[in-house]
Amino acid sequence: MFSAAHIHPMLVHFPIVFVLTLAVLDLVATLRGKSVTGRSALGNASTALAVLAALFAMATLAFGDMALEIAESTGWSSETAEIHEHLGMATTAILVVWAAIRLFAWLRNAHLPGWARAMVPVVEVGSAAVVLVTAYFGGELVYNLGVNVAKM
Repeated sequence: MFSAAHIHPMLVHFPIVFVLTLAVLDLVATLRGKSVTGRSALGNASTALAVLAALFAMATLAFGDMALEIAESTGWSSETAEIHEHLGMATTAILVVWAAIRLFAWLRNAHLPGWARAMVPVVEVGSAAVVLVTAYFGGELVYNLGVNVAKM
């Protein structure tokens, strides 16, 4: 059986993939003049990706907090972990707020005007950048510092 510390690295890949897919999907669709809001097939897929990214980010954050507590209970401490933790909280907040906005727009079957439509992929590419920076620090914890990794 694996410990709770191992659930975080398993879950973390889901919000990363969902956010990157969302950003690419909406960027390409917007560049092609398609609406990514409302109850079209594209709007449904886009909104679902935003909501899934937020849900998995919340679960990942919860298990990341547990993983950090497990590491700290062994006496481990690192500035990198604090940076990763704060970025994880910020990332989750961004994704939850964005998912709420997208879900509200979907429920209202809202179709945004041109300038607002162009902002959707801008926000999502920015969110993807924050996710990737957070992931970078997570990788540093595992691959360079060996946090919660069994010794060879």
